[in-house]
Amino acid sequence: MKKTWIQKLEDKKSLPKILKLEKRFPCYNALHKMGADVGDNIILVNPSEVVEMMKKVPKGKLATIVEICKAIAQNHQVKGCCSLTTGIFIMTIANAVEEFISKGEKSSLTKIPYWRTLKAEGFLNEKYPGGLEAHKKLLQEESFKIIARGKKYQVANFDKYLIKI
Repeated sequence: MKKTWIQKLEDKKSLPKILKLEKRFPCYNALHKMGADVGDNIILVNPSEVVEMMKKVPKGKLATIVEICKAIAQNHQVKGCCSLTTGIFIMTIANAVEEFISKGEKSSLTKIPYWRTLKAEGFLNEKYPGGLEAHKKLLQEESFKIIARGKKYQVANFDKYLIKI
């Protein structure tokens, strides 16, 4: 039977896990852009750590996957955090929030303003529930200006709204 988004959020017993960064890692390029080099310690975290970071973004502020990864890395005293797994958890969290809401269930997760978490460079996340248009609408409801960049959307001047987590 297929797992629900809520079930996918359960922490894994094998995580968190500290690894030495290798060029063959799928997240290598993103981590290298964030300042990590081959041989540096990086971390793979559980969804619960990403949830805690996303909860901290107040109305009028934004975070990107980069800020979340940097905060997680700093908390674990390592050079980087795998942006691939973190990105998957961000998308899973958004879908789990909407799953709880659609079932009418009460949960601390339903209070997570997932739409305030953006992709790198302030781009909207097409993997959020409802896709880019739904993400755009939620941000516009909070008075963020959205600009089209080809087939993608970006929050205008996103960096002026970034929160240090």
